[in-house]
Amino acid sequence: MRHRLVVLAPSTAEVLRSAGGWLFDQVMAGWDATVLTRDHSDPRPLRILGARAAGLESALTAHTRGPGPQAIAVDAGLFGSDARVRRMVLEALQSGVADVRLWGDQWPSDLKGGVGSMQHRLSVAARAFKAQALAAAAAPVDEIGVTEVFWSGERLHASTRREHLASNLPPG
Repeated sequence: MRHRLVVLAPSTAEVLRSAGGWLFDQVMAGWDATVLTRDHSDPRPLRILGARAAGLESALTAHTRGPGPQAIAVDAGLFGSDARVRRMVLEALQSGVADVRLWGDQWPSDLKGGVGSMQHRLSVAARAFKAQALAAAAAPVDEIGVTEVFWSGERLHASTRREHLASNLPPG
């Protein structure tokens, strides 16, 4: 069974610009990736990266069963503007069931204490496929950088797990 990654953003173009290379590298590492966006644009750019496209609204209102994704990547602006996305991310961080990454300029102030910045160094293939996906989306293909920057909830994830373990230790 492959690990599942869910990416949430307002638009396909935003995913391509901010996380397209990382997304490609994750798919090439064997992850099953689904990108949920508000726009209903052409799914071809995401297929170039190896990901499936789906509508954000329908995914947020659907009742899903079974295990959730092992990783979630979210546009920070969407996190701040959509209570359902915010609730999903906070639940994932608190439960420790998924690695959570956010990107963007509008960083949520209530998460600053529990996250750390991280850079993903893009493979050569990721940079090439990201450029092709951006071109397919008719998005500007400026210089493709060698890294993409994320804020990761791994620190909060780890500290939450440590607190949970400490609270469940027998008295001694």
